[in-house]
Amino acid sequence: MSDGLGLNKILGAGLATALVIVGLGVGTKILFEYKPPAKQGYAIAVQEEASGGAAVEQPIDWGTELPKADVAAGKAVAAKCQSCHNLDQGGPNMTGPNLYGVLGRAPGSHPGFAYSDGMKAFAGKTPAWDYVHINDFITSPSKYIDGTKMTFVGLKQRQDRINVIAYLHTLGSNLPIPAPNPAAATTAASAPAASGAPAASSAAAVASAAAASAGK
Repeated sequence: MSDGLGLNKILGAGLATALVIVGLGVGTKILFEYKPPAKQGYAIAVQEEASGGAAVEQPIDWGTELPKADVAAGKAVAAKCQSCHNLDQGGPNMTGPNLYGVLGRAPGSHPGFAYSDGMKAFAGKTPAWDYVHINDFITSPSKYIDGTKMTFVGLKQRQDRINVIAYLHTLGSNLPIPAPNPAAATTAASAPAASGAPAASSAAAVASAAAASAGK
């Protein structure tokens, strides 16, 4: 009898232990099971950058902008150029060519300066430094003319470039200021640009041709 009772106690203890183990397993799973939330609590919305990463600049109506430009401010900004360029009539070439009379002058044509192959190639297809070409070049020289010796990072502010070009126009330029045509700039700015091309390219081409013809 005592042996049967002892066996029952052992079986009962074993069964109780098994129940405890099973209970712990189920309870632990319930307590620590990870259920991802339907909506993340720390999601941060990031606005995607517009194609090209920069605002599109409206084409410049030179006939409107040049007459009202701040020539004195342009001269002050052009001081940055004088570490490499002389701006005086008859002045010497320096690291870069003399810039007196550069507006309306054929690219790569100033006597005595050794131009880069990139500038020579540009000169072969560009009859004159008109307002559009000068503006595009000083915006980012190395991007506009591949292989140019000019390492200047460029003038990124639109008004700075307009003022500098107005100042250069006072330095022996033979390039006439065109008649105002704000409607052309507005039309070009509203037209969709071709993929991979500057938004102002069509307006620039028209303005370039007109200015070049006027300077002949």
